[in-house]
Amino acid sequence: MASLSAPPTLPRASPVVVGAARGRRAAVRVRTAAAALGGGCGGGGGGGMEKDPGDGPRSTVKEKPVMSNIGKSTNILWHNCPIEQSDRQMLLGQKGCVVWITGLSGSGKSTLACALSRELHYRGHLTYVLDGDNLRHGLNRDLSFKAEDRAENIRRVGEVAKLFADAGIICIASLISPYRRDRDACRALLPDSKFIEVFMDLPLQICEARDPKGLYKLARTGKIKGFTGIDDPYEPPVNDSNQDERWGMPFAKSNGQASSVLP
Repeated sequence: MASLSAPPTLPRASPVVVGAARGRRAAVRVRTAAAALGGGCGGGGGGGMEKDPGDGPRSTVKEKPVMSNIGKSTNILWHNCPIEQSDRQMLLGQKGCVVWITGLSGSGKSTLACALSRELHYRGHLTYVLDGDNLRHGLNRDLSFKAEDRAENIRRVGEVAKLFADAGIICIASLISPYRRDRDACRALLPDSKFIEVFMDLPLQICEARDPKGLYKLARTGKIKGFTGIDDPYEPPVNDSNQDERWGMPFAKSNGQASSVLP
């Protein structure tokens, strides 16, 4: 097992306020902030920050920003950053993607997610696991297990996973995610085969026999309503893409095959 050394300690920098500055002052302060985080932007001496925007000619014509209305949010503007996904992926030496592990409770989703993350970490890849239960401790703590809340739960996780992938990180999401339409909506957020759906195809009898959390027993006695596999359906994926994987095999083989399908 590879030994892990502690990450280098970054120098503590004083807060840098750039919001009220204009032109040269703003550029100088941005360079100062970048230098305080480790000798220049990206550790390469800040080559991309050397030119001061205040030195060149300034346009006196301002283009009117294009505002949008998205959902319940009105008059919002999308701000583009010159550093794109390809730049971040080049920095990390890997391609960002989402591995979405779905299946019944007790099918081994979280176990596979953590093992896959550990395996990829030892191979030098940056990963992050989004576990359904963990997220309900914070981000989704306001959501119940009713159908509409479960849909919102998956939508939020899909959006967060998209951000991780855009950052160049291999994001491993582990959720029951019982409804096909919700998983398909997450897939639509990530074009170009960056979404890999993994179905833990274990029979209900095996998952119920395992019952690591005791939830099946509670569902059978009526103490939990709307439990997936008992009184609420699980919709298995339609395997119409070579990026989808269906596994009901021993764990070690699943872990090895999971890492083999990554971009």
